[in-house]
Amino acid sequence: MNPRLTRVPSVAVEALRILIVIFGAGLGLEIGQALGGEVDDPVLGPFNGIWLGGIVGAGLGYSLGGVLARAVLQAIDEGERALSRLSAEQVVAGGVGAVGGAALVAIVAWPLFLVGDAKLMLPLFVLLVLVGAIFGFRVGRNRREAVLGTVGPRAGMVTPQRSPATLPRILDTSVAVDGRIIDVVRAGFAQGLLLVPRPVLGELQAMADSADPLRRSKGRRGLDVLETLRHEPGVELRIIPDEAPGVAEVDGKLVRICLDRDAALLTFDTNLAKVAALAGAHVLNLHRLAVSLRPPVVVGDEVVVVVSRPGREAGQGVAYLDDGTMVVVEGGRSLVGGEANVTVTSVLTTANGRMVFARPAAAPYAGHEAGPAAGPATPGPRPTTHEPGPAGPTTHEPGP
Repeated sequence: MNPRLTRVPSVAVEALRILIVIFGAGLGLEIGQALGGEVDDPVLGPFNGIWLGGIVGAGLGYSLGGVLARAVLQAIDEGERALSRLSAEQVVAGGVGAVGGAALVAIVAWPLFLVGDAKLMLPLFVLLVLVGAIFGFRVGRNRREAVLGTVGPRAGMVTPQRSPATLPRILDTSVAVDGRIIDVVRAGFAQGLLLVPRPVLGELQAMADSADPLRRSKGRRGLDVLETLRHEPGVELRIIPDEAPGVAEVDGKLVRICLDRDAALLTFDTNLAKVAALAGAHVLNLHRLAVSLRPPVVVGDEVVVVVSRPGREAGQGVAYLDDGTMVVVEGGRSLVGGEANVTVTSVLTTANGRMVFARPAAAPYAGHEAGPAAGPATPGPRPTTHEPGPAGPTTHEPGP
């Protein structure tokens, strides 16, 4: 819905209206004088042509002043809302770009006054300067990092550090061979410009042509992953030439290209990530991301939980980890209401979340019967473990 005109402050409207009335009166006086009006030549009663032009101009200014004033204030309000959606860095960089663009156009276009009449060339000059200011604002806003990096230190401003996630990303061989980058991209975490240097492409081709079946499989997988990424929406996969021909190793070439292009290195290779970070390059270590997102517990871990309620199946108890993950404790019904030290036997991860199966730490493994004191355990039948809950699916626990 468009804002109503009555919402515009009346004081500002009346102030602008007065200015427009004064302008209209002055314009009317000038027109009356230009039409040959004489001071001693009355046209309408005691008013001569000059005064009549001033009165008509003031009347038109008063009539149109309210509409024009409201339109101007609403345009200012729209500009304020547009600026509120921009960050401070964008506004500052855009302002610098606008000033630079206007100054450049003014320097180039001032000879127009030497070509034609100044009154005729002035509107064209103002138009060109305004267009240059608008163009400079947009360029400065879009290139705010470069503008602030150039002007900021001279003006005493602290240049903000760019996040590696906003930089172009250079893929290394380990990312292509691993293949999990496709799931990361489809989750929306690595979209944008992905650069593949020619040395990486050559290394994958050499692996795909290798006589070793394992290396050949990895190379073909890497090439397939790049082909899949090329067709993913939101991803621009670009092959770039070898920009560091003087460096022999592929890893060294990647680090050199990252430094020259101010790009981030996307890798699964922990050692390469450390070397690149020491060299001053931006690094996005996917292996570190995978470690950060691993389950809070793994098979064999011992954790202390509070068994809050009995499970659906006989003998089961239900507990929860700190992050809300459900823990099904086999033989934990008798422990309801108290703490228990349990050992994780399996972790089930689905699209809807994660479920942990465990047993009391002092209990024998499920599926084993206690043998003689000095004899080995005799394997028994594999039990079936059901997920607790009134409507939960039946889940089979793997045997030892």
